[in-house]
Amino acid sequence: MSRQIRLVVNPAAGKGRALELLPLVAGKLRDGGGNVEILLSRDFAEAQSMTRQAIQDDADVLAVMGGDGMMHLGVNTVAAAQLSGRNRTTLGLIPAGTGNDLSRGIGLDPHNAVAAAAGIAAGHRRFIDLARVGDTFVGAVLATGFDALVNRRANQMPWPRGSTRYAVATMAELRVFSPLQYRLILDGEVREQLAMLVAIGNTSSYGGGMLICPKADPYDGLLDVTIIHPVGRLKLLRLFPEMYSGKFVRDPCVEQLRVREVTVDGPGLVGFGDGEMIAAAPLTVCCVPRALPVFAPRR
Repeated sequence: MSRQIRLVVNPAAGKGRALELLPLVAGKLRDGGGNVEILLSRDFAEAQSMTRQAIQDDADVLAVMGGDGMMHLGVNTVAAAQLSGRNRTTLGLIPAGTGNDLSRGIGLDPHNAVAAAAGIAAGHRRFIDLARVGDTFVGAVLATGFDALVNRRANQMPWPRGSTRYAVATMAELRVFSPLQYRLILDGEVREQLAMLVAIGNTSSYGGGMLICPKADPYDGLLDVTIIHPVGRLKLLRLFPEMYSGKFVRDPCVEQLRVREVTVDGPGLVGFGDGEMIAAAPLTVCCVPRALPVFAPRR
């Protein structure tokens, strides 16, 4: 009996790149013997309805194709189903956006949607950890400081589109930014401190490959926490390019920790996970080991 695959697509992802790649992606899924139903979503609400219906219909595979927002939706739909006891459906991630950080974090090529589809067809199923904030799951990184404010500003900007928008938002936010007051509880240890940002990673990157938590591993049952202590604006600006290589962690202002649970509180703090607004502080983030079945390469 062939696998039932629901493929939910954001056709606007990657400036239309998702729609261009769709025939090749669907072909790869069918090559593996899958019975593929393609669903094009016009907005978030429709995509959410489509993913939930796939769970209700006991699809063997829910494949989501688009950017980080679509991946975040797929993660939360399948993880919630797992919690409720509906464990038939496995999530397939097909990166076709500009960031693709969760795909990168589980070992997929973030720029090769067709290869991701081939991996789903091959059927190698694994369970990854997730970060949980209340009723919401985060697959990649939760940002709570300067990075979160940049994300919020970028989401509000109608122009430019793509990754350039984040560079523009970074410069705009930097002009008015000052260190933030944090109250952290790290596996029971309480800290009161100023920081430029506190990032909590289930996987290593956000922002299209910025390795904010370079050693984060979605299979180890732990969350990686990166703290950038107060520095001048120019110093912070110099650190950002080094995040793409992970070299910024060598600077004395950077501290890295591993925890099972962290609470973040402080005036005006907000949390963005997988590029999406999660909630305002206080935020309690815990690792949920082996929470999500996905198709991912062997380690």
